[in-house]
Amino acid sequence: MYATYTLIILLLKSTDMLQSVPPRPWICARCLGRRASVVLQRRSFQQQAREALDVADANPVYHSQVGERFDDSLLRQIFDSPSVWNAFGKASGRPHVGLFRNAFLTGPEGFHAFARASLRRSQKIVEKVLQASTVEEYRCIVRDLDRLSDILCRHLDMTEFLRAHHPDPRVQQAAEESWYAVYQYMNELNTTTELNDQLGRALGNKEVTATWSEEDMTVAQILKLDFTKSAVDLPQASRDRFVQVSQRITEVGNAFTDSMAPEQRQLVLPSSKFQGMDPVLARRLTRRGYLYLPTLSAEAAVALRSVHDPETRKAIYYASRTASKHSVKLLEEMVRLRAELARLSGFDSYATMTLRDRMMARNPESVNQFLLALTKKNAPVVQQEMVDLLAEKKRRGGSAHLLEPWDREYYAEAIRRSMKMTPNKDDFLSAYFSLGTVMQGLSRIFSRLYGVRFVPTETLPGETWHPDVRRLDVVSDTDGHVAVLYCDLFYRESKPPNPAHFTVRCSRELSPEEVAEAAEDFAFAEAPHSPTFSSHEEAANDGMSLSKQSGALKQLPTIALVCDFPQTATSSSRPALLNFFQMETLFHEMGHAVHSVLARTSRQVVSGTRCATDLAELPSTLMEYFAADPATLALFARHHETDEPLRYDLVAERLRLSKRFEGSDTEHQIVLAMLDQELHSPHAPERNFDSTAMYHELQRRYCSTPPDPPGTRWQGFFGHLFSYGSTYYSYLFDRVLAERVWRVAFNAGAQGGALDRANGEHVKESLLRWGGSRDPWRCLADTLRDDRVADGGERAMAIVGSWGASSVFKE
Repeated sequence: MYATYTLIILLLKSTDMLQSVPPRPWICARCLGRRASVVLQRRSFQQQAREALDVADANPVYHSQVGERFDDSLLRQIFDSPSVWNAFGKASGRPHVGLFRNAFLTGPEGFHAFARASLRRSQKIVEKVLQASTVEEYRCIVRDLDRLSDILCRHLDMTEFLRAHHPDPRVQQAAEESWYAVYQYMNELNTTTELNDQLGRALGNKEVTATWSEEDMTVAQILKLDFTKSAVDLPQASRDRFVQVSQRITEVGNAFTDSMAPEQRQLVLPSSKFQGMDPVLARRLTRRGYLYLPTLSAEAAVALRSVHDPETRKAIYYASRTASKHSVKLLEEMVRLRAELARLSGFDSYATMTLRDRMMARNPESVNQFLLALTKKNAPVVQQEMVDLLAEKKRRGGSAHLLEPWDREYYAEAIRRSMKMTPNKDDFLSAYFSLGTVMQGLSRIFSRLYGVRFVPTETLPGETWHPDVRRLDVVSDTDGHVAVLYCDLFYRESKPPNPAHFTVRCSRELSPEEVAEAAEDFAFAEAPHSPTFSSHEEAANDGMSLSKQSGALKQLPTIALVCDFPQTATSSSRPALLNFFQMETLFHEMGHAVHSVLARTSRQVVSGTRCATDLAELPSTLMEYFAADPATLALFARHHETDEPLRYDLVAERLRLSKRFEGSDTEHQIVLAMLDQELHSPHAPERNFDSTAMYHELQRRYCSTPPDPPGTRWQGFFGHLFSYGSTYYSYLFDRVLAERVWRVAFNAGAQGGALDRANGEHVKESLLRWGGSRDPWRCLADTLRDDRVADGGERAMAIVGSWGASSVFKE
């Protein structure tokens, strides 16, 4: 997933949810490729690198210049060898440069100075916009509001990330206080009607809009719609109520996700009832003849797949599918509050309000058309899976006429076991997926397709929030240094567990005017803990990375990639090994990152992953196909000890097993997306509406799999309803789009299509470079060379649904 931080007006959709020394001079790609060898002075390390480079030279699948090969070899080593990273990655004897090289953040006290500077800059822009009266001044409004959004985002996104991921409680507290100060100011802007009025005057003046680019017009329309959604046109009393309801939704939604619990937290049954379960696992849970099974746990999922006794499986199923009444009550309160918020804003439903904002679907009717078309396409697949499950049940002595809800996982697992050709497949495959080789592979893939690669870069004192964090500079073969990527990939106990991509700072073009303003702003800075800068450009970007591209000065996208992979001991020579799922997860998150890297927009509001919300998962889901392609795997998947290449038939077996019941998995997701739409429709949040009855009715109407039995309340566990209210269909939508792009644009990997530069350039120029600055339907139509979907709407959504969501992989 990408992390998303959503604010009502100016923060918009960041993804996805995420740095003073004299500025580093811009360095061309060729020089930067040689840079690592200049930095390293330790002979022992140079010898290690040369030995690894000799191995790389013997590998026929990757060819590049010497400097690039050195970086390629080094990339693997800094992730696979802690000693190499310790030798390379930390510069000593230098002053602290601040987190992410943000010159304010050299210590906890710097967060408050950062907040003061952000507020001071913001207030100047607000005053400028409110005072605009001439045509020339109105022409600057889009640029000024985008800059205002950038100032708020660059502060809120960074402090939001650090308060969750920095291990030091003092930094967490300072980040929290700094975040809240700017967040309060942003809430004041949400109700500043004069900003909306000024933007409206600019949009209504043809002399103004005639000078705007397509990107500027898109930004203006996005901002105007956000003002509308925040109820700025309403009387003061209604605006006050809007703020109250918004706050209450956040409180109830957080309570819903934080206190989510089953009605029965533990199931206690005689251990004799659990025959078929892994005996080691069963013994661990057994005390005095009884097995104590946590209701919501991996152990419960294992039991459903393996326990022979159907009555025991039934008890587990009921317990794990029945949320507490309290959880359901919070869910239904959140839905009612959202309905009120929509009515305050002048919309008939929360879904209508949400889908108008940067969504390809645009309205609930289009979502419905997509889901119905996808259901029709998917139904034959599910029905055949049910036939197979009933046949397996009959083969094992059960009834061939009835498949109970608690039968599905048990008999599906039995079928998968019968398909296995190799035991311990994940453990076996992981020997070919050291973290370093996977990172090396990603760099090679991106270099082949898009002309960008990863260059390991030393981290300066104070730059990262933990010693495990590696910095990679992303270098383009045409534009030089184009992005900064911080990789925090190893497990820590205090670290949030979910893999995510955070755009900590977006790409954006800096105008000469704001550089001059920054020079004036900091020339005589006397506030406590204010940094000093050695150039005006550095001051304009807080000391973080800049580059000149096509004559324009740009702040580089700065990305944090967070995962929780197991790390080997510092003294161990064994690298961190990923199973196939973990490798696929890293590919997915890198898909978000490369979207942020390749976007070429001037405004941060539409930079990279700040695109249509239901398009944001397309680049990342697309990367999962590359993770399973034989040509891309041949670039890097080699045994960490023997350097033997991975046999693709082992991967194909793993994929067959994981996709064996993909149809019924898709059906489950379709019904959840339908439930999300139904809960946020105009008629749902009436005083006595019943979310349980609603969910069960959708299952009965649209499922070929057995519906949940009466008495269960699974929707109380549907935490995505808080963060993805009325947009949950996006996961399915992007799965379908990714499969289509893989099949059409990359020829499903056939004949080297996965690594063809022409294919990569086509996808980059048609889709990735635009961020959110262009109509996403036009981007999709160009990518697929299919003008049927160019105009969007219900017909286009139905066409997408008719494509289906089946995975494509090589046998």
